[in-house]
Amino acid sequence: MPSTIAFPTAAVRPESSILQSMIGSSDAMSDVYRLTRQVAPTSATVLLMGETGTGKELVAKALHELSPRATGPFIRVNCGALSESLLESELFGHVKGAFTSANENRTGRFEAAHGGTIFLDEINSMSYTLQVKLLRVLQEQEFERVGDTRTIRVDCRIVAATNRDLLDEIDAGRFREDLYYRLNVVPIYLPPLRDRPTDIPELVAFFAQRYAAANNRPNPRILEDVFHALKSYAWPGNVRELQNYVERAIVLASGEQLALDLFPPHVRGLAPIRLSRSRSSNLETLCTELVTLGIMDAGEDSQNVYDSVVSTVERELIQQILRTCQGVQTKAATRLGINRNTLHKKISDYHLEGEVR
Repeated sequence: MPSTIAFPTAAVRPESSILQSMIGSSDAMSDVYRLTRQVAPTSATVLLMGETGTGKELVAKALHELSPRATGPFIRVNCGALSESLLESELFGHVKGAFTSANENRTGRFEAAHGGTIFLDEINSMSYTLQVKLLRVLQEQEFERVGDTRTIRVDCRIVAATNRDLLDEIDAGRFREDLYYRLNVVPIYLPPLRDRPTDIPELVAFFAQRYAAANNRPNPRILEDVFHALKSYAWPGNVRELQNYVERAIVLASGEQLALDLFPPHVRGLAPIRLSRSRSSNLETLCTELVTLGIMDAGEDSQNVYDSVVSTVERELIQQILRTCQGVQTKAATRLGINRNTLHKKISDYHLEGEVR
């Protein structure tokens, strides 16, 4: 299911019908709209960068709609959904007898996109071998079907998307540097939802109205504490996650208002309930092990020891995650599953300011 970004009523509507359905008047999203409108009329290859659920496919469609190729096909390929052999056949087609199950000739997605746009989603998942063939298409606009020697020329615009840092993939030896520079002609970065919290009220209102209508419910009144809590959450699943939780809240609501208790505990800043073992049981087990190891005496206050051990482990974990994320708090908060405000407080409590960039 493609993620949805919503566009504020008060903002100036872009020309694309896709962009008209987008909500978000933050500076970061305004930059996305501006770049999309500016680049779309050209033939330049575009690389969309952003986390899963930020709306990369919507921007790819808008690039197509606003281009001179708008009357041509828009072809989407999820490079992460197929194995190398299947993806090669999907992209370039094959001839009858090329492999065991090739019972007839098949047109590939590049041929199908002739005169239009091909959107290569999760380009970072493409194998090194297929990257070579893609590089040739970018440079020469030609390829051969699997099992064929006849060269096929195509005229299609390539828009690629990645949810990984391709420079990191290059350093790890998983992505070709020359392909990266061919794809990265015009990069457009889609910000994660946690970096544009001012857009959340408009998004919530948009989705609430949509799902209320779809479920024959009255358009709900949204309480202010809902917006406050949602702005504090880290949103690892971005707009798609917000969309799903708003739909859930509409379905579960018994009245005409959208209250905070209709959202999952972790979104409200509460730790998820552990159903397996109680805290007292965990404490008893931990203290027994610490006494056995000689770390604490049997007569010591078990609660104090427990708190001390937990704090030590938590500090080490946060320090390690901050270093892994190069001091970027938003990334670290997402990995830890807590919101930024909570992480900021823990950084202060544990005197880890030196780890923050």
